[in-house]
Amino acid sequence: MSLFTLIREDFVTVKKNDPALHSNIELFFNYPGLWALFFYRIANSLYRHNVPYLPRLISAIGQFLTVVDIHPAATIGRRVFIDHGVGIVIGETAVIEDDVLIYQQVTLGGVSLEKGKRHPTIKSGTVIGAGAKILGNIIVGNNVKIGANSVVVKNVPDNSTAIGIPARIIAKGFDKSLLSHNKLPDIDKEVFHYLLKRIAVLEHAVKTGDHSSIHKKDHELEEVYNAFLKSMDS
Repeated sequence: MSLFTLIREDFVTVKKNDPALHSNIELFFNYPGLWALFFYRIANSLYRHNVPYLPRLISAIGQFLTVVDIHPAATIGRRVFIDHGVGIVIGETAVIEDDVLIYQQVTLGGVSLEKGKRHPTIKSGTVIGAGAKILGNIIVGNNVKIGANSVVVKNVPDNSTAIGIPARIIAKGFDKSLLSHNKLPDIDKEVFHYLLKRIAVLEHAVKTGDHSSIHKKDHELEEVYNAFLKSMDS
Protein backbone atom coordinates (compact mmCIF):
# COMPACT_ATOMS: atom_id res chain seq x y z
CA MET A 1 0.00 0.00 0.00
CA SER A 2 1.38 3.41 -0.98
CA LEU A 3 2.23 6.15 1.52
CA PHE A 4 -0.50 8.41 0.14
CA THR A 5 -3.11 5.65 0.48
CA LEU A 6 -2.12 5.00 4.10
CA ILE A 7 -2.38 8.69 4.99
CA ARG A 8 -5.73 9.00 3.25
CA GLU A 9 -7.00 5.95 5.14
CA ASP A 10 -5.90 7.52 8.45
CA PHE A 11 -8.10 10.55 7.69
CA VAL A 12 -11.04 8.32 6.71
CA THR A 13 -10.62 6.30 9.92
CA VAL A 14 -11.13 9.41 12.04
CA LYS A 15 -14.27 10.30 10.12
CA LYS A 16 -15.69 6.82 10.66
CA ASN A 17 -14.83 6.47 14.33
CA ASP A 18 -15.26 9.85 16.00
CA PRO A 19 -18.86 11.05 16.48
CA ALA A 20 -17.49 14.41 17.68
CA LEU A 21 -16.25 15.25 14.19
CA HIS A 22 -18.71 17.58 12.42
CA SER A 23 -16.64 19.01 9.57
CA ASN A 24 -13.45 18.43 7.63
CA ILE A 25 -12.04 21.70 8.96
CA GLU A 26 -11.92 20.16 12.45
CA LEU A 27 -9.49 17.53 11.18
CA PHE A 28 -6.85 20.20 10.71
CA PHE A 29 -7.17 21.84 14.13
CA ASN A 30 -8.56 19.34 16.65
CA TYR A 31 -6.90 16.00 15.97
CA PRO A 32 -3.24 15.89 17.10
CA GLY A 33 -3.33 12.08 17.00
CA LEU A 34 -4.18 12.16 13.31
CA TRP A 35 -1.38 14.60 12.53
CA ALA A 36 1.03 12.58 14.63
CA LEU A 37 0.28 9.61 12.38
CA PHE A 38 0.73 11.86 9.34
CA PHE A 39 4.25 12.83 10.39
CA TYR A 40 4.98 9.25 11.44
CA ARG A 41 3.94 7.81 8.05
CA ILE A 42 6.35 10.13 6.23
CA ALA A 43 9.19 9.60 8.71
CA ASN A 44 8.70 5.83 8.72
CA SER A 45 8.73 5.65 4.92
CA LEU A 46 12.04 7.53 4.82
CA TYR A 47 13.43 5.41 7.66
CA ARG A 48 12.62 2.19 5.81
CA HIS A 49 14.45 3.56 2.78
CA ASN A 50 17.52 4.17 4.96
CA VAL A 51 17.43 7.95 4.58
CA PRO A 52 19.72 9.36 7.31
CA TYR A 53 18.79 12.08 9.84
CA LEU A 54 15.63 13.27 8.06
CA PRO A 55 13.22 10.71 9.62
CA ARG A 56 14.21 11.78 13.13
CA LEU A 57 13.93 15.45 12.17
CA ILE A 58 10.41 14.94 10.83
CA SER A 59 9.55 12.94 13.94
CA ALA A 60 10.80 15.78 16.14
CA ILE A 61 8.71 18.33 14.23
CA GLY A 62 5.65 16.11 14.62
CA GLN A 63 6.32 15.73 18.34
CA PHE A 64 6.67 19.50 18.78
CA LEU A 65 3.39 20.21 16.98
CA THR A 66 1.26 17.37 18.38
CA VAL A 67 2.83 16.43 21.75
CA VAL A 68 2.84 12.83 20.52
CA ASP A 69 6.19 11.01 20.41
CA ILE A 70 6.31 8.22 17.82
CA HIS A 71 9.69 6.82 16.86
CA PRO A 72 10.01 6.60 13.05
CA ALA A 73 11.14 2.96 13.32
CA ALA A 74 7.96 1.84 15.09
CA THR A 75 5.54 -0.32 13.12
CA ILE A 76 1.96 0.95 12.94
CA GLY A 77 -0.69 -0.81 10.90
CA ARG A 78 -3.81 0.39 9.13
CA ARG A 79 -6.87 2.15 10.56
CA VAL A 80 -5.15 2.94 13.87
CA PHE A 81 -7.08 5.70 15.65
CA ILE A 82 -5.26 7.89 18.19
CA ASP A 83 -8.05 9.74 19.98
CA HIS A 84 -7.08 13.12 21.52
CA GLY A 85 -3.47 11.95 21.35
CA VAL A 86 -1.63 14.33 23.68
CA GLY A 87 1.14 12.69 25.71
CA ILE A 88 1.35 9.40 23.80
CA VAL A 89 4.77 7.73 23.53
CA ILE A 90 5.42 4.87 21.08
CA GLY A 91 8.91 3.38 21.21
CA GLU A 92 11.29 2.33 18.47
CA THR A 93 10.51 -1.40 18.36
CA ALA A 94 6.80 -1.14 19.19
CA VAL A 95 4.41 -2.91 16.83
CA ILE A 96 0.77 -1.84 16.51
CA GLU A 97 -1.40 -3.92 14.21
CA ASP A 98 -4.58 -2.88 12.40
CA ASP A 99 -7.76 -1.35 13.90
CA VAL A 100 -6.26 -0.38 17.28
CA LEU A 101 -7.76 2.47 19.31
CA ILE A 102 -5.39 4.44 21.56
CA TYR A 103 -6.41 7.18 23.99
CA GLN A 104 -4.33 10.02 25.40
CA GLN A 105 -1.30 9.61 27.70
CA VAL A 106 -0.62 6.02 26.62
CA THR A 107 2.97 4.77 26.68
CA LEU A 108 4.29 1.81 24.72
CA GLY A 109 7.68 1.77 26.35
CA GLY A 110 10.73 -0.37 26.99
CA VAL A 111 12.21 -1.70 30.22
CA SER A 112 15.68 -2.53 28.89
CA LEU A 113 18.63 -0.63 27.47
CA GLU A 114 19.68 -3.61 25.34
CA LYS A 115 19.31 -3.48 21.58
CA GLY A 116 16.66 -5.57 19.87
CA LYS A 117 12.92 -5.91 20.43
CA ARG A 118 12.19 -4.15 23.72
CA HIS A 119 8.77 -2.56 23.19
CA PRO A 120 5.28 -4.11 23.13
CA THR A 121 3.37 -5.67 20.27
CA ILE A 122 -0.31 -4.69 20.15
CA LYS A 123 -2.49 -7.03 18.14
CA SER A 124 -5.48 -6.05 16.02
CA GLY A 125 -8.71 -4.72 17.49
CA THR A 126 -7.29 -3.67 20.85
CA VAL A 127 -8.53 -0.68 22.86
CA ILE A 128 -5.97 1.02 25.15
CA GLY A 129 -7.52 3.28 27.77
CA ALA A 130 -6.23 6.74 28.68
CA GLY A 131 -3.02 6.81 30.68
CA ALA A 132 -2.24 3.12 30.27
CA LYS A 133 1.42 2.05 30.24
CA ILE A 134 2.39 -1.09 28.35
CA LEU A 135 6.03 -1.87 29.03
CA GLY A 136 8.58 -4.29 27.67
CA ASN A 137 8.72 -6.84 24.88
CA ILE A 138 5.30 -8.29 25.57
CA ILE A 139 2.31 -9.18 23.41
CA VAL A 140 -1.17 -7.74 23.90
CA GLY A 141 -3.48 -10.08 22.01
CA ASN A 142 -6.28 -9.50 19.54
CA ASN A 143 -9.42 -7.65 20.69
CA VAL A 144 -8.07 -6.81 24.15
CA LYS A 145 -9.25 -4.00 26.43
CA ILE A 146 -6.66 -2.26 28.60
CA GLY A 147 -8.21 -0.20 31.39
CA ALA A 148 -7.33 3.46 31.88
CA ASN A 149 -4.12 4.05 33.88
CA SER A 150 -3.29 0.34 33.95
CA VAL A 151 0.34 -0.77 33.87
CA VAL A 152 0.79 -3.86 31.72
CA VAL A 153 4.08 -5.77 32.09
CA LYS A 154 3.01 -9.29 31.05
CA ASN A 155 1.43 -10.83 27.96
CA VAL A 156 -2.34 -10.40 27.63
CA PRO A 157 -4.25 -13.18 25.82
CA ASP A 158 -6.73 -12.61 23.00
CA ASN A 159 -10.26 -11.39 23.75
CA SER A 160 -9.57 -10.40 27.35
CA THR A 161 -9.59 -7.39 29.66
CA ALA A 162 -6.67 -6.22 31.80
CA ILE A 163 -6.78 -3.55 34.50
CA GLY A 164 -4.81 -2.40 37.51
CA ILE A 165 -1.23 -1.75 38.62
CA PRO A 166 0.26 -4.12 37.69
CA ALA A 167 -2.49 -5.10 35.28
CA ARG A 168 -4.40 -8.30 35.95
CA ILE A 169 -6.47 -10.24 33.47
CA ILE A 170 -10.02 -10.16 34.76
CA ALA A 171 -12.26 -11.30 31.91
CA LYS A 172 -12.42 -12.91 28.51
CA GLY A 173 -14.89 -12.68 25.69
CA PHE A 174 -14.40 -9.04 24.68
CA ASP A 175 -17.01 -7.87 22.18
CA LYS A 176 -14.95 -5.73 19.83
CA SER A 177 -18.09 -3.97 18.59
CA LEU A 178 -18.37 -2.25 21.99
CA LEU A 179 -15.75 -0.08 23.65
CA SER A 180 -17.24 -0.07 27.17
CA HIS A 181 -13.87 0.80 28.69
CA ASN A 182 -15.82 2.84 31.26
CA LYS A 183 -17.55 -0.30 32.59
CA LEU A 184 -14.58 -2.37 33.71
CA PRO A 185 -15.02 -4.15 37.05
CA ASP A 186 -13.25 -2.76 40.10
CA ILE A 187 -11.45 -5.75 41.60
CA ASP A 188 -9.99 -3.73 44.49
CA LYS A 189 -13.48 -2.57 45.43
CA GLU A 190 -14.72 -6.15 45.49
CA VAL A 191 -12.00 -7.46 47.79
CA PHE A 192 -12.21 -4.46 50.16
CA HIS A 193 -15.98 -4.87 50.31
CA TYR A 194 -15.50 -8.46 51.41
CA LEU A 195 -12.78 -7.65 53.98
CA LEU A 196 -14.72 -4.77 55.55
CA LYS A 197 -17.82 -6.91 55.95
CA ARG A 198 -15.79 -9.75 57.44
CA ILE A 199 -14.14 -7.38 59.96
CA ALA A 200 -17.53 -5.90 60.90
CA VAL A 201 -18.94 -9.39 61.60
CA LEU A 202 -15.95 -10.38 63.72
CA GLU A 203 -16.03 -7.11 65.70
CA HIS A 204 -19.71 -7.61 66.43
CA ALA A 205 -19.06 -11.17 67.63
CA VAL A 206 -16.21 -10.04 69.91
CA LYS A 207 -18.20 -7.16 71.44
CA THR A 208 -21.45 -9.05 72.01
CA GLY A 209 -20.14 -12.57 72.52
CA ASP A 210 -22.74 -13.75 70.01
CA HIS A 211 -20.69 -16.04 67.80
CA SER A 212 -23.79 -17.36 66.10
CA SER A 213 -23.92 -14.10 64.10
CA ILE A 214 -20.82 -15.22 62.23
CA HIS A 215 -22.67 -18.20 60.83
CA LYS A 216 -25.71 -16.08 60.01
CA LYS A 217 -23.59 -13.71 57.94
CA ASP A 218 -21.62 -16.43 56.18
CA HIS A 219 -24.09 -16.65 53.28
CA GLU A 220 -23.95 -12.91 52.59
CA LEU A 221 -20.15 -12.89 52.82
CA GLU A 222 -19.97 -15.87 50.51
CA GLU A 223 -21.88 -13.89 47.87
CA VAL A 224 -19.50 -10.95 48.21
CA TYR A 225 -16.49 -13.25 47.97
CA ASN A 226 -17.91 -15.00 44.91
CA ALA A 227 -18.37 -11.58 43.26
CA PHE A 228 -14.67 -10.93 43.86
CA LEU A 229 -13.69 -14.28 42.37
CA LYS A 230 -15.91 -13.63 39.37
CA SER A 231 -14.23 -10.27 38.76
CA MET A 232 -10.86 -12.07 38.76
CA ASP A 233 -12.06 -14.83 36.43
CA SER A 234 -9.79 -15.24 33.44
